[in-house]
Amino acid sequence: MDLRQTVELYHAAADEFSRGDSLPVKTIFSHRDDVTLANPFGPIARGWKQVSEALDFASSKFRDGEVSSFETIALYETSDLATILEIEKWKAKVSGRDEAATFELRVVDSK
Repeated sequence: MDLRQTVELYHAAADEFSRGDSLPVKTIFSHRDDVTLANPFGPIARGWKQVSEALDFASSKFRDGEVSSFETIALYETSDLATILEIEKWKAKVSGRDEAATFELRVVDSK
C-alpha cells in the first residue's frame, strides 16, 4: 500500500473516530513499542498498550461527529520514512455535550 492510500484509509478512520469508534484508527496505527500519541484528553502515550488505551479513551469522548475536510500542509516521503502534516476540520458532540462543536486539529503522522 502506498502513502496516499494509507492517508485515505486514515481519513476514513478519523471520520469513524469522530463518532466514537477507535477500531479503524487503531488498525492503522503502528503497534510497535516506539509508537507515540499526543492527544487533548490526557498525557502523551508511548508504546502500543498506552496508545491503544488513549485512543479508546479519546474516541469515547466523541459522538455524532464527522471530519468534513483534510488540508494537507506538507507531505514528505523517503524510502525509510513518510511524514504528513494536515489540518483536520471536525464537528462532533464532545464530552457528553448536547451541542456539536466545530474545531480544527493539527495532525502529524509518520510511517
